[in-house]
Amino acid sequence: MRLGVAGPVGTGKSSILATLCRELAGELAMAVVTNDIYTDEDARFLRSAGVLPTERIRAVETGACPHTAIRDDVSANLDAVEDLEEAYGPLDLVLVESGGDNLTATFSPALADAQLFCIDVAGGGDVARKGGPGITGADLLIINKTDLAPHVEVDVAAMVADASRSRDGLPVLALSRHDPASVAELADWVRELLVRHRAGTHVPTDPGPMAPHSHSHDGS
Repeated sequence: MRLGVAGPVGTGKSSILATLCRELAGELAMAVVTNDIYTDEDARFLRSAGVLPTERIRAVETGACPHTAIRDDVSANLDAVEDLEEAYGPLDLVLVESGGDNLTATFSPALADAQLFCIDVAGGGDVARKGGPGITGADLLIINKTDLAPHVEVDVAAMVADASRSRDGLPVLALSRHDPASVAELADWVRELLVRHRAGTHVPTDPGPMAPHSHSHDGS
């Protein structure tokens, strides 16, 4: 199963990947593919954290807007996944991390069997109300870094309620890597998803297309 992890810059995507590897690598055969425009920094972070054997963590340098390689042309990511499967398979779970993008970033179903979207309390309590395909349609929405809420004056319960109203019954998880109960809930969600995937009862869905936008990559 390929699980995509998307969300804006700084929301904690790489930390979530590390957390999932720590929780699940003892029971599942896992690998990770990271995406970034010009760097392999996220892959180096995960390797240095020792969460998986270093050779099971691959970096894709997209050279373009982060959404390009997870939605528009997923071939580089699929090649990385297939190389990992050929070298270390059979694999149970491959985590594919998007480069940081905006609230509309979504994975193509051709790449991700399921996807979670990450926002965080430091981004502001109103982020969940802003919507966008990533927030409203991902299989799981994570509101991350809840331990920081008192320091940024955010009401986590209100943020979860706003997100739940936006998601029409899809799950929302308030997460802190320092909170064992929320970490266990995330790991259990992945386990249950994998059971459904193996049984053929989970059908990959498309949360919706990216909103039209542009980025400047010329350093200006």
